[in-house]
Amino acid sequence: MTTNTEEQGNSLDMVKWGVVILLLAAAVIGNQYYSEASVLVRALAVVAAFAAAGVIALQTAKGKMALAFARESQIEVRKVIWPTRQEALNTTFIVLAATGVLALILWGLDAVLLRIVNFITGV
Repeated sequence: MTTNTEEQGNSLDMVKWGVVILLLAAAVIGNQYYSEASVLVRALAVVAAFAAAGVIALQTAKGKMALAFARESQIEVRKVIWPTRQEALNTTFIVLAATGVLALILWGLDAVLLRIVNFITGV
């Protein structure tokens, strides 16, 4: 009995995903087909079609999982301890300094290797 319910839910999800794909395709094709219509009207129609597709997609099992993931992610972001402005500036300056030093080292190494290659090839 459980497998029958799962199969029913799975086939209903497939129908919902089919409707989502049809809505998105209709939005894209309709936007192209009615190119002589007002840009505002076409934009509103595309936004409405995308919103309807999103609402339908959120009604599927995968959509519900994605929505739950987004909510849990939002909760986790609230738990993050963000650096102060001074800490962010210090870290930025350290990264810039390290990048500059590495760039100078690579420039010097490139110059040395270029001279070696020129010496070997006789150019």
